[in-house]
Amino acid sequence: MQTASKRILIIDDEPDVRRAVRLTIQLQEPQWEVLEAENGDADLLLVESEQPDLVLLDLIMPGMNGFETLEQLRLFSDAPVIILTVRDDELDKVRGLELGADDYIVKPFGHLELMARIRSVLRRVEGLSSGHEPPLVVGDLRIDFDAHQVFLRGQPVSMTATEYRLLEILARNAGRVVPYQTLLHRVWGRYAVDSSDYLKVYIHRLRQKLEEDPAHPRYIRTVRGQGYMLGD
Repeated sequence: MQTASKRILIIDDEPDVRRAVRLTIQLQEPQWEVLEAENGDADLLLVESEQPDLVLLDLIMPGMNGFETLEQLRLFSDAPVIILTVRDDELDKVRGLELGADDYIVKPFGHLELMARIRSVLRRVEGLSSGHEPPLVVGDLRIDFDAHQVFLRGQPVSMTATEYRLLEILARNAGRVVPYQTLLHRVWGRYAVDSSDYLKVYIHRLRQKLEEDPAHPRYIRTVRGQGYMLGD
């Protein structure tokens, strides 16, 4: 089933890769607009001018590499980013997630997997709840489900779509342990159920934003061997 029109930006210095990804997207979602850039400098200009709904970013590029591009992009944009790369190194994956990537796909990848991951990331951005719901208040933390906003001691907390999605799931199960695999599946989809790095990195990011002492968290607690729990 086709979804509403989206604007996807591909940043990769290899024309064959850009062509293959573009054809995959256009075959599955012909109404989507696909933009292309071959280096990080061009990418940043396009993100500013075109405001894409999602960015597909290669790591190995001449000039500004993917890590540097992502770091610069996050200074002015919350656009979701999926890294596409041949580098299957755990440290590279963790670094990409820490810099704000929403997903990480290793080349070569299947076309169906690519589209599934794109749709999964876009769903997080498009709105995570409907109807009126009272906010959840835990200590100094307030989560407004209707507005998709988070407040700490009355001040708004900036969050990416993935950060908010993870916190929302924990919030809707406040006081209960949410298993690792459940969080992975519900936030990143079935392709990420074995990618514990995703969860560790994003829990760390949430704690850095919400906890007075991230090493001794008050809100997001680890239940060793089981999962995570939101509780005061």
